[in-house]
Amino acid sequence: MASATQLTHRGIHLAQLYRSSWSKPLIRNMATKPILYSYWPSSCSWRVRVALAIKKIDYDIKPTSLLKTVSGHAYTDEYREVNPMQKVPSLKIDGHTLCDSVAIMHYLEETRPQPALLPQDPVKRAKVREIVELICSGIQPLQNSSVLDHIGKDQSLEWAQHWIAQGFQGLEKVLSQSAGQFCVGDELSMADICLVPQVRNARRYKADLTPYPTIVRLNQKLQELDVFKATHPSTQPDCPPEFAKK
Repeated sequence: MASATQLTHRGIHLAQLYRSSWSKPLIRNMATKPILYSYWPSSCSWRVRVALAIKKIDYDIKPTSLLKTVSGHAYTDEYREVNPMQKVPSLKIDGHTLCDSVAIMHYLEETRPQPALLPQDPVKRAKVREIVELICSGIQPLQNSSVLDHIGKDQSLEWAQHWIAQGFQGLEKVLSQSAGQFCVGDELSMADICLVPQVRNARRYKADLTPYPTIVRLNQKLQELDVFKATHPSTQPDCPPEFAKK
């Protein structure tokens, strides 16, 4: 019968073999430069650009318009193979294709933990995820361009302003209790990555931000960071000249 020491050594050896066999394909695929399918004014695309910048991940960008009148748009059979929903962003990375901004951020966090996008403290981590969902599930989808197109031009602005205001009322209360320098305490996180693009959407649709001093303060602070400046929609290769930063 094998001794306890022999069994322990055998277990360690098997664990090492498992980790080695699992990690080799990932390490090999990491050598391939990621490709981000992004549309310059898309808030979801901006989230991923910021996450990649924080993680210091070099990538190629493939502009993918949500306007059918623009070349390289998302509504082609070729792009449907990349993203069945024909939305942006999509990220090809490590031999895989991911098609949702929140899923992409979590993948980056799990495969490249530093710099971190989530706090170590479990309560703060849950609060970050709460804020991410409030924005990405409760506010942004209701003023998505495809929704507004369906609503119609005559009512789209009023619709967007209504749902942004309703969402920001709740978000302001949450942030007033959780914020420090950033959305949750003093650690930059996924919550901050999602907040700034959503505030840009609010201003795009002429929403009144006066009732939301915490949101405005955080957004102003975050926009001073290089990761937001470098990835801003107006700096993107597909941004029209009239909107590009001079």
